[in-house]
Amino acid sequence: MPRVAFVIAILAALLGMAAHADAGIVVTVDKTAQRLSVVVDGVNRYEWPVSTARWGYRTPNGTYRPQWLARKWFSRKYDMSPMPYSIFFNGGYAIHGSYEISHLGRPASHGCIRLHPDNAAVLFALVKAHMKDTQVVVIGDRPERAAARDNSASKRGRAARRPARTFESIFGAPSNW
Repeated sequence: MPRVAFVIAILAALLGMAAHADAGIVVTVDKTAQRLSVVVDGVNRYEWPVSTARWGYRTPNGTYRPQWLARKWFSRKYDMSPMPYSIFFNGGYAIHGSYEISHLGRPASHGCIRLHPDNAAVLFALVKAHMKDTQVVVIGDRPERAAARDNSASKRGRAARRPARTFESIFGAPSNW
């Protein structure tokens, strides 16, 4: 009987380790919705608004692993802008906190994924504790509304660059009066 109990205990331990091996964190960034969701062990735990790349920049789609973390970081490329709770996942691309919280929910960054500093702190702690079990998935496209707004702004810009019409081209030459 003790052998049976021992075998059952070993099997239970192995099953527990197998379940833990499948456990993990999946951080999904939906650029179309400008939302970040966090699934922990198959359960949706968090969903927050984000800002991804604005017009003229890009946030690359794909599936990544966190490469390195920085509690306090400053962008060397963009005027030493603060990037608290940075989770770098693809070279210089990171998920990080931003103090530009009024822009969350619409494209506003140079390519990184910005979120509220409080939410960034929660995500940072979670990823730090489970870095090897974390995936970052970036999907979607720029939101249609933002793309339409950018298109109308670029059309206004083209109209402003059009050569001004002269008085004569509108009303004709003085000899025609």
